[in-house]
Amino acid sequence: MPTKVYYNSACPVCNAGIKDQRQRMERCGIKDVDWVDVHSSPSTVSETGNPLEQVRERLHVKDDSGRLRIGIDAFIYLWQQTPNQRWLANLLQLPIIGSLARLAYNGFARLLYRWNRALKHW
Repeated sequence: MPTKVYYNSACPVCNAGIKDQRQRMERCGIKDVDWVDVHSSPSTVSETGNPLEQVRERLHVKDDSGRLRIGIDAFIYLWQQTPNQRWLANLLQLPIIGSLARLAYNGFARLLYRWNRALKHW
């Protein structure tokens, strides 16, 4: 089963980040990833078992074994797969750094979600 990345292209910050990550992975020869834009295909969120608004707010990744990873854990998984980003994944798995990264990501994701809603991006 290929990895599936559920992202929201209506958010310009999210879209730019996913575009960059996709390019990095493809340059490393990683092509077995389905990039699922929930803005263009909102019904695909049913595959995650989470509501659309939650998937719009935080990155969701279903790994190759079917495990769902959300938020910073989704990024860590993608970075683990990308050779030149494994150091970042390893760093963010350290206990204190990982906890701080999770808090920072969740706070930023919440603010970014509210900003996008205020601008009526969806």
